[in-house]
Amino acid sequence: MENGEGYVYLALRDAMSSIGQKVNLLAVVVEHGAPKKTKGTGVNSYLLQMREIKILHVSEDLEGNWVLFVWDGTDAPPVSFQTNLDAEAQNPLPLHLEPSPLSRDVLCKFPCVGTVLRIFANNPREELGLRSLGIGQWVKFHKMMFQSQSGLWHGLLTPSSRLSALSDEDNTVVHCERYYNERLSSNLNNLPLSSFPWPSLITETDHDHVAFSTLMDVLTYSKVTQKFKCVVRVVALLPWRAEDFRSPEGTRVYRIRLTLEDPTARIHAYVFAEDGVKFFEGYPPPDTLTRKMNKLLGLTESGSSEDSDNVSRNPPWVQCCIKSYYLVKSNPWETRRYRIFGTKLVQ
Repeated sequence: MENGEGYVYLALRDAMSSIGQKVNLLAVVVEHGAPKKTKGTGVNSYLLQMREIKILHVSEDLEGNWVLFVWDGTDAPPVSFQTNLDAEAQNPLPLHLEPSPLSRDVLCKFPCVGTVLRIFANNPREELGLRSLGIGQWVKFHKMMFQSQSGLWHGLLTPSSRLSALSDEDNTVVHCERYYNERLSSNLNNLPLSSFPWPSLITETDHDHVAFSTLMDVLTYSKVTQKFKCVVRVVALLPWRAEDFRSPEGTRVYRIRLTLEDPTARIHAYVFAEDGVKFFEGYPPPDTLTRKMNKLLGLTESGSSEDSDNVSRNPPWVQCCIKSYYLVKSNPWETRRYRIFGTKLVQ
């Protein structure tokens, strides 16, 4: 909308997608200040009064608890971590928050761009109308709590939550669908929105001209084996001490498991053998490996992976190449794994 002086005012949703442009906003500040942390849980919470989302999948357990998988084409914001790096062996960061992973058939029905948010409803009231929801239906949720747990955003329905159905012709629905199609039309728009204007330069790949894929693209690709280039964050690794990156006996090959995330998914990917030599530029001493991995994990200069208790870190977005493979030829999909290749962690 334009006023008499020729200024153009944008909705917040449009302004967020206007990367590198000067915009004018007209909005109401409903809250300010630092994010609130719940005592003892390390969970950041905020209350979103209303949001329009599309129902992609619904599951219900034997106790009547529901999980709704919803989407609107946008990316959930990345979260900083306050975790014990040494706990990854016994208490690894989860790849998902639902009790059991979704089947590949379900994942293949999800969009490959934008976050699929999980909304949990424990013994929801009948009047909330969850049973009337249809897959593919757009709805507006009122007064829903959002939380970050283990770095993964999810929603919680509260006693005051309400929902209402939206038609496909609703202005917000039309805008969301158009925004999603615009993201699909450009390879750069497949990048995480929070990685703009460009990912960190601490990694380099051998495949500069290959189009970017999301981790949901990786998970749902039609063939078991394939190669991809992604922009991800390394949110955990195992083992985390540089002295343990290589096998203790024999040929002393690299063998490390990275936990990668982007706005669409989390996966485990391995740095192994000759790909590890490429990744670390040979066999540098442990202190050099530690400095490199600290940057990859998002540790500040004042922090250190040697002091693993409750380390605060904000991993950067980095480029990497990922290839999928299988362990058992007779059972390829169930034994599918992922490995880093053609990627170098530079000084």
